[in-house]
Amino acid sequence: MVKRHKFQGVWNIVRFNWHQYVLYFIVAVVLLLGAAFSSTSLRFILLLLLGISFLQVLLSLVVSYYVYDHSDLYELKQVGDLNGMKVLNINAGFDETSAIFESKFPEINLLKADFFNPKQHTEVSIKRARKAYPNGEDTIVVDSVSLPFHEKEFDKVICIFSAHEIRNQEERIAFLREVSRVTKPAGEILIMEHLRDIPNFIAYNIGFLHFYSKNNWKDCFEASKLSLLNEVKSNKFVSTFKLKPYGLPN
Repeated sequence: MVKRHKFQGVWNIVRFNWHQYVLYFIVAVVLLLGAAFSSTSLRFILLLLLGISFLQVLLSLVVSYYVYDHSDLYELKQVGDLNGMKVLNINAGFDETSAIFESKFPEINLLKADFFNPKQHTEVSIKRARKAYPNGEDTIVVDSVSLPFHEKEFDKVICIFSAHEIRNQEERIAFLREVSRVTKPAGEILIMEHLRDIPNFIAYNIGFLHFYSKNNWKDCFEASKLSLLNEVKSNKFVSTFKLKPYGLPN
């Protein structure tokens, strides 16, 4: 099995989003300087704000450690047995799971696709992730709205923390339609994501706005003519939507 380092997940978050931590450090210094030269009442308020912001950053790192390093998320139990299946694993420029699939399922027929387009998908964290973890030569670069595969080609199509990187909803719906097109009628589509919900708000504060709500995903699935079978919670912060193409029953 592919082994992850003890703090691999939380370390990746820090180094891919280091600009946010630099901004926090600057704000912390400003608050400290303001408190040093303020009256007693204002000093209390500034120090309280500093304490709250520190606790929020600490909480987000603790939750990230729990999700990506301590939980069984990367055992990927929710994908089922992929041996003997033709599987498409689609990433947005950062693929942490294909090596796990190939190690865990020696009889898998796995294709890897990357839809990252720097002109459309502008997240600086993804650019840093791509530099740190470049895709292998066997990864196919694809257009998110025109996948270069045959209709009904795959037993399973998997998107892990990638579909939300398509920030334009029309593009995201077009992408999901393409995913549906290339999946066999009896096949399955798995979309794993954080949600814009209360647990992720508590953990990541305004950072949860980078995610989409469950209702937004449901609207996208309906517009893409995908049938939602169920939602599996890996933990309180991560959901996997299991979908059927072409609206076929289970």
